Amino acid sequence: MSTFITALGWTGAVVCLTAYVLVTRGRWAPTSGRYQLANVVSGVMMGTVAASSGVWPSVFTNLVWAAVALHAVTVVLRARRARRARRVVETAMLEVPVELAA
Repeated sequence: MSTFITALGWTGAVVCLTAYVLVTRGRWAPTSGRYQLANVVSGVMMGTVAASSGVWPSVFTNLVWAAVALHAVTVVLRARRARRARRVVETAMLEVPVELAA
């Protein structure tokens, strides 16, 4: 089991650092869903590893990190859904015959 926990920790660390590098290099936006989802995943993974070792300050920090990122993912998804709904309405308005629109 300790090999699995170690692998989980390393995977979480690699996900977190990769996301940070991609944001720093401008490949991902800090407000993107991908970046925030990477933060959720890495926070949960590293929080789990910390919990298995009893490192409670790190557990707390990583779970708060993941919760903040999860909230950001929710905000991103809601904004995306709202944009799609606006496009549907705009498209429908463009398809209305001129006689009916007046």
